[in-house]
Amino acid sequence: MTDRKTVILTGASRGIGHATVQRFSSEGWRIITCSREAVPEECKRDPNWTHHITVDLAEPGDAPRFVEEALAVLDGAPVHALINNAAISPKTSFKERLGTLNGEIAAWREVYELNLFAPVQLAKGFAKPLAKGKGSIVNITSIAGHSIHPFAGSAYSTSKAALSGLTREMAGEFAPLGVRVNAVAPGEIETAMIGPEYEALIPRIPMGRMGTPAEVAGVIFQLCGPDFAYVTGTEIFLTGGQHLV
Repeated sequence: MTDRKTVILTGASRGIGHATVQRFSSEGWRIITCSREAVPEECKRDPNWTHHITVDLAEPGDAPRFVEEALAVLDGAPVHALINNAAISPKTSFKERLGTLNGEIAAWREVYELNLFAPVQLAKGFAKPLAKGKGSIVNITSIAGHSIHPFAGSAYSTSKAALSGLTREMAGEFAPLGVRVNAVAPGEIETAMIGPEYEALIPRIPMGRMGTPAEVAGVIFQLCGPDFAYVTGTEIFLTGGQHLV
């Protein structure tokens, strides 16, 4: 299909990223992804998931390498969506949240390299094909970027707060290119990263349950579609109302 749309997504091998790949694939989009891990074996049979590049965006230099390899794959074709999903939230060896007092500055640099600087580099690197496709950038932020979270550390939370601010700045910069930039801020989402300790947070959620990766993927997909053609610089909370309390 010569008119098939293309999405580029980071952190594709599991969780929200993997669910988002599945949603875009079900809609017939061509998918180019990256993550530190290979894609699940069963996904290699997906005809829409055409390219996966194994890189660690927390490593300086890997984001430009991913851009270079993906641009070669695109070969001048437009990009219609860039989803900046990859992120890390390190904990101590005994699962305590890493903060200012107990966190090494090297860990902060790794978090910011992946959670903030990689989205900057990818947005810049794919600006021309995004402009060609009149595309959409969606940054995955977090409820933790807006209030203190019991399990997310200071480096993660502040990197996500910075990504929220970056979304607004990018929306202004990319608008003249015809590219929209928005963010999605998930709350407690049922993924493999969620441990039993998160059950204690459910009473804080007005809807009384955690969200699903598919629900996040649905909002990401809609933000990239024509129904949201006049929406830019917006952050949507997928929290079941948790951000209200």
